[in-house]
Amino acid sequence: PVFMMQLCSEARHLEVQIVGDEHGNAVALNGRDCSTQRRFQKIFEEGPPIVAPPEVFREMERSAQRLTKNIGYIGAGTVEYLFNAA
Repeated sequence: PVFMMQLCSEARHLEVQIVGDEHGNAVALNGRDCSTQRRFQKIFEEGPPIVAPPEVFREMERSAQRLTKNIGYIGAGTVEYLFNAA
């Protein structure tokens, strides 16, 4: 991911928090913009992310939820996106 971030210099680093259980259920809890970084370490996280239009971010949440279900993920985690509005 670090290499992609260098190539996509205009992209924003957006994250969706997810939780999956042993029954195949998954939920997207919330999202945040983690673009403010120094040496690839987050300085602060901004939530909810306002750079992505609400309908686009809802689809990102749904995609994160589908991914969580499809891989059978159990526990809390984060799905990360590089978002470029252009």
